[in-house]
Amino acid sequence: MDSDAPRGRGRPLERIHIRDLRLRCRIGVNEGERAKLQDVVLNLVLEADLEAAAQSDCIADTVNYKTVRGRVMQSLEESSFRLLERLAAQVAAVCLEMPRVRRVKVIADKPGALRYARSVAVELVREREETE
Repeated sequence: MDSDAPRGRGRPLERIHIRDLRLRCRIGVNEGERAKLQDVVLNLVLEADLEAAAQSDCIADTVNYKTVRGRVMQSLEESSFRLLERLAAQVAAVCLEMPRVRRVKVIADKPGALRYARSVAVELVREREETE
């Protein structure tokens, strides 16, 4: 995400990075792939106004990344996907359920998905829709 990131109350939003979150879920188009759990690696960038947390040093004033991790993992472990694109979209939706998260970038890697490549990855960005 670059300098055109959305602003929170007149200031740029800060970012929380969750890097290399590894999990296993059912994903794939072919029946052979779907017969067993596949490895997936997630990289998330959560944009939020973190000024209150920076001042208060209180977990209630920030995005609890342990909670994000738990909800993402639970969501994926209970699901079945054909496409990495759908998996990434679901991860983004889960992240945007967190009240302070305004925007999220999801990079979902599927190691070993393509012969001669370390992994295949899908990257997407989603923003919270304003209702005001």
